[in-house]
Amino acid sequence: MPAILIDLDDTLLDYSGGVDASWESTCAAVSAAAGVDTAALVTALLDARQWFWADPVRQRRERVNMLNAWQQIAARALADCGCVTASLAVSMAEDYAERRRQAMALFPDARATLEHFRAAGARLGLVTNGDTRQQRDKIERHGLGPFFDVIVIEGEFGAGKPDEVVYRHALDALRAAPTDAVMIGDHLENDVLGSQQVGILGIWLDRPGVGLPADCTIRLHRIIRGLTELHAADRP
Repeated sequence: MPAILIDLDDTLLDYSGGVDASWESTCAAVSAAAGVDTAALVTALLDARQWFWADPVRQRRERVNMLNAWQQIAARALADCGCVTASLAVSMAEDYAERRRQAMALFPDARATLEHFRAAGARLGLVTNGDTRQQRDKIERHGLGPFFDVIVIEGEFGAGKPDEVVYRHALDALRAAPTDAVMIGDHLENDVLGSQQVGILGIWLDRPGVGLPADCTIRLHRIIRGLTELHAADRP
């Protein structure tokens, strides 16, 4: 394919792997100051996280400012435990943000795959939802910028996947037609369905091997368990 679009979080970068452990460590670090039991705060935090992200409208609105989102989650959990100190919610969010930042790492197959695509002459686009500051930090820390001809971040661009305008913008930047492009990502709706709506082939990355949901109606071009599947056949 002349043009390859690829997602960042949980596709190139292990974004979700450290979530629970990081929140648990944050709870342990602040529970004494909050005057609450660590286990109770962890439980309240889990409930607050599920409540916060379950609303698709709120999710879309808040994911472009993750520090503020984490602060709201922490505040709700603290309140549920009887602690209403606003400054502690800020401290929790900042503590968690740094723990997550340190825990995140590229998947072992990410860099080799990008190098392969580049060597093959493909034009590459990174298409990611989320917070501009957070996403730029990930890109810079892990040296991803030089691989891409265009980087589209929701917080910068003003729209996010699965909106068609995101994909059309990436294609325009790469000077590619939809039929000459493929999108690779772990999210069925955002990465696969969104790209297919403009005529791009969608490849679903199912790293855990959970398989398609029983009620899935999306027609996939291909399902892979790892990025190396896209270029293993080219190895000598």
